[in-house]
Amino acid sequence: MSQIYEEGLKIFYKGLEELGIELSEKQIDQFIKYYEMLVEKNKVMNLTAITEFNEVIVKHFIDSLALVKVVDKDDLSNGISIIDIGTGAGFPGIPLKIAFPNINITLLDSLNKRINFLKEVSDELGFEGIDFIHGRSEDFGRNPQFREKFDICVSRAVANLATLSEFCVPFVKVGGSFISYKAGDCGEEVKESMKAVEKMGGKIINQLEYMVPTSDLNRVLLFIEKEKATPKSFPRKAGTPAKEPIK
Repeated sequence: MSQIYEEGLKIFYKGLEELGIELSEKQIDQFIKYYEMLVEKNKVMNLTAITEFNEVIVKHFIDSLALVKVVDKDDLSNGISIIDIGTGAGFPGIPLKIAFPNINITLLDSLNKRINFLKEVSDELGFEGIDFIHGRSEDFGRNPQFREKFDICVSRAVANLATLSEFCVPFVKVGGSFISYKAGDCGEEVKESMKAVEKMGGKIINQLEYMVPTSDLNRVLLFIEKEKATPKSFPRKAGTPAKEPIK
């Protein structure tokens, strides 16, 4: 393995140890291949502002895998269904799929170029049990094929929680959960989202603040449980949740 990755891999192994995740050599190779594809594609389209290997390891890979702080690793190993809304360059969905290959994961993004890149990654890494949706979450959240079909919805997308709840909670089964990755200073945002979360049928169960392993990055995982079905009037038409968040 190339020495250029040596320092980054030490950081990665340390972060994995802190999260209690063990990866095979094949899985480590998959992460490296994903990184190489990401950086190469980033030359021709905007996927990430973070391209240095050590930074990608911490800010994308380890941060994505921190989901294990609120979701049981056994559940992730046993093939639960996850949808990643606004997946972008594939975070957190692709790292989760590499680390827990048995999950059935769906990646949704509004930009077809990003979805095509993620399909290339999936083909190169030999994934099974992965689906891709090009489109708006507001449209697919109303589609009976996807509405209330997933055990977990995750999102690292940059949007306020009221808007994200309308994007994400409709996809989750009653009894399932929506988990939002947030920066550490989101207290006011959480307060302002309570009504939207409740309207979608959800309830904030856990607000876990933590430092991303091997870094000084302060993060929050918001764990929202789906207590009842989302009313048929939600999500509203595409564009409305972002322009007019529920207050």
